Amino acid sequence: MDLGVRWKLHGDGKSPAPGAVVRPDERLTWPRTVGLGAQHVVAMFGASFVAPVLMGLDPNLAIMMSGVATVIFLLATRGRVPSYLGCSLSFVGVAAVIRADGGSSATVTGAILVVGVVLFLVGLAVQRFGARIIHAAMPPIVTGAVVMLIGFNLAPVTATTYWPQDQWTALLVMLFTGLAVVCLRGFWSRIAIFLGLVFGYLISWIFDLTLGKIHSADASGKVTDHWRLDLSGVSHADWIGLPTFHGPTFQWSAILVALPVVIALVAENAGHVKAVGEMTGESLDDKLGTAISADGVASVLSTAVGGPPNTTYSENIGVMAATRVYSTAAYWAAACFALLFGVCPKFGAVVAAIPGGVLGGITVILYGMIGLLGAQIWLHGKVDLRNPLNLVPAAAGIIIGVGNVTMKFTDTFSLSGIALGTLVVITGYHALRAFAPAHLKTQQPLLDEGTSSYDKPAEGTSDGSGTP
Repeated sequence: MDLGVRWKLHGDGKSPAPGAVVRPDERLTWPRTVGLGAQHVVAMFGASFVAPVLMGLDPNLAIMMSGVATVIFLLATRGRVPSYLGCSLSFVGVAAVIRADGGSSATVTGAILVVGVVLFLVGLAVQRFGARIIHAAMPPIVTGAVVMLIGFNLAPVTATTYWPQDQWTALLVMLFTGLAVVCLRGFWSRIAIFLGLVFGYLISWIFDLTLGKIHSADASGKVTDHWRLDLSGVSHADWIGLPTFHGPTFQWSAILVALPVVIALVAENAGHVKAVGEMTGESLDDKLGTAISADGVASVLSTAVGGPPNTTYSENIGVMAATRVYSTAAYWAAACFALLFGVCPKFGAVVAAIPGGVLGGITVILYGMIGLLGAQIWLHGKVDLRNPLNLVPAAAGIIIGVGNVTMKFTDTFSLSGIALGTLVVITGYHALRAFAPAHLKTQQPLLDEGTSSYDKPAEGTSDGSGTP
């Protein structure tokens, strides 16, 4: 059985040609592959620590289970879909609502475990009936909009959490990283994100030595005089230690609050598979159901022991876009690092000590890359944004997703951000299509070319409208 754990050496394994793509079944030399794996871990560490902390869960357990989830995903997809699975930010709001209603950590993880089960069942349905059911629901205009709002929805994290902590460091890191991506050659350009983080770490240390403390918001948002680089947590952390485990409990009220996030997770997965397919030049439609099911299984396993849910990680799409290295060997290396880091609180403290301003500079580029992949999907799908059938639902959904607009239905049930924006794009497109005049429907096919037989032009016509 091919589990996708064999890789061909790409060229000499050292310096890929300019513009060359290292495919999922290829790898660079092992030292370079391990380095790229470390870069993926560093890229996701910030959010993977922030999300569980905001949810009131153990961040070290989150890191450990993200490694386990990544292994499950890579095995399930036979190494065809490069991806790192990390703590899903979509559940942060859900956890806040459940806790505000008196729920405990066990209640939060129990509700999310049920979401994982539902996600697994959705994946099975896609495997049974084919990717066409996803494409029928989410044609290029929809998938592009969803990828875009997922990426740009992360913008407030940069703008309100990271950048204000040290705007000048953030600016320098952004400029350095951008120059590294564009100007460096060979392997160095492919680890530009990691280099940007190291650069920011050093700059913050130098600024602390020469300028003293900074008066700005700290990680909690409180404006104080504090060091940019605070390593006090590192000295107090143990070298080896297990994270905190707990079992789930189930309450219907909490489950009903969490279930709508399934919409966002399916959209995130579809967008991720579509984005990776766009970047690698390979159709991955046949792996969409498997990817969704694997996310569901990984989330069930994580929440069963008290961890957060896991899903394909948007930060790592940005890393792939920057490096053009899609080797799943790098993700295996990242998963191994995460498993080790999960039992090493001291290393976690080192990574967690990366200054917020540094993360601000890095995430400006990464999150922007994610959002603009949605535009690439539109370009490839030849989406005509002059057509109001495409323009209206995409415009509304993106603004709702990016602006984190909230629809409150009851005191315990609401939809917001990615989930609400995705729902508006999907239902808005199909509702408008049902009432739109025929000439608007024929300006582009319903589905991606080659994914199904829907809306094929009738014989003797050029667009299926009956007109040659």
